[in-house]
Amino acid sequence: MITNQQEALANVAVIGLGKIGLTIAAVFANNNYNVYGSDINKDVVATINQGKSHIVNEPGLDKLVLTAHKSKNLSATTVTAEAVTKSDIVVVIVPVLIDNQYNVDYQLIDAAVKDIASGIKKGTLVIFETTIPPGDTQHRFGKKIEELSGLRLGEDFYLAYSPERVYSNRIIEDLKKYPKVVGGVNEKSLELAVKFYKNALHCELIEVSSIETAEFSKIAECVYRDVNIALANELAQFAETKGVNMSEVIVASNSQPYSHLHTPGIGVGGHCIPIYPYFFINKGLKQGMTRLARTINDRMANYAIAKIEKELGSLTDKNILILGLSYRENVKEPTKSTTLLLMDQLTNMRSNVFVNDPLFTNEEIKSYGASPLSLQDKFVSEIDVVILQAFHDAYTDLSFEEFKNCMLVLDGRNKLNKNEISSLGITYRSIGNEKPKEEL
Repeated sequence: MITNQQEALANVAVIGLGKIGLTIAAVFANNNYNVYGSDINKDVVATINQGKSHIVNEPGLDKLVLTAHKSKNLSATTVTAEAVTKSDIVVVIVPVLIDNQYNVDYQLIDAAVKDIASGIKKGTLVIFETTIPPGDTQHRFGKKIEELSGLRLGEDFYLAYSPERVYSNRIIEDLKKYPKVVGGVNEKSLELAVKFYKNALHCELIEVSSIETAEFSKIAECVYRDVNIALANELAQFAETKGVNMSEVIVASNSQPYSHLHTPGIGVGGHCIPIYPYFFINKGLKQGMTRLARTINDRMANYAIAKIEKELGSLTDKNILILGLSYRENVKEPTKSTTLLLMDQLTNMRSNVFVNDPLFTNEEIKSYGASPLSLQDKFVSEIDVVILQAFHDAYTDLSFEEFKNCMLVLDGRNKLNKNEISSLGITYRSIGNEKPKEEL
């Protein structure tokens, strides 16, 4: 049972062992907590119980998992209720996404909450880290646990919310660097959560007045970035009509300390920015910049294809290669990737669409409906258009000399060598960094 002596706690259940869940579980385990991880994926559980990480490209994670395994501080199971029963603290990091109609998809986390309720014992502290619409921690999940377990919220079990605020490829670093925002359903819940994170993460904490404030703060971060990127994309399109280089504008403007213009690009993807604004929109924020930003950023794929059509005309039967299935550089994550939007539109135009991504196998690329193409394949000489969507490190020294038939390169991230591409007789186009065609 939880007491004021929080330091005596040793057992923690982490529900959801994806890239963030496994990393925080491993960090907890390396900070002298006995961690019981839970995940519905049997292969993930089996891998962790062998002392191995199923997550790639997360610096330091392999070592943390192996160390925790050897010390017997980290184990995994597919039976969530079992992990919960063994634990005094339960940390929930199960994904919440949106469906094709932009409605919140609670399926996975609702199932996890039912399992938590079936295993919870009196005195347990439950902390949600999953990004969710404001009010859901207490009024959807807390009440469901209370209803199913028969325990009283805030008295028999405690409830807090502390959003994950990390970035792929640097999660361990960010857990140390970023302050941990924490809100509780009552004073006791907040007190217990704060003490736990102080011991488990050794990071700075920001205590807020309510669970809803903590929930709201995470979504607000994502909305800010989405709106800022949308502004950059809008200005980049306008800059092109005026013959102005947007990259130079950003450097110049951001030399003023109150200017924080983001970088324009071909679109916005991932688990966060294209998804979490809808948690506000679906709660009543129907008008204004939040919704407009989503529209602008999702239309960047259309804008990019229109630029190509302006140069080449019809794209029917054109061989088009997209570089990067991932939503961003150096991360194996296709969720809401702009590549998926590009593929849909180009397929409807009856283009022949190919995708290259060094982080994915050919079979994985095929599972998204794309034809994989190695950059060493002789067929690259038949490619008509190349679109850069995710600038992986593997593309840093990419040479276009073998692209004998290529007519145009659309640099969706403004990262490629324009002079080198142009010297091969290939038309180079980017986002916001070129003059109007009539002035070229």
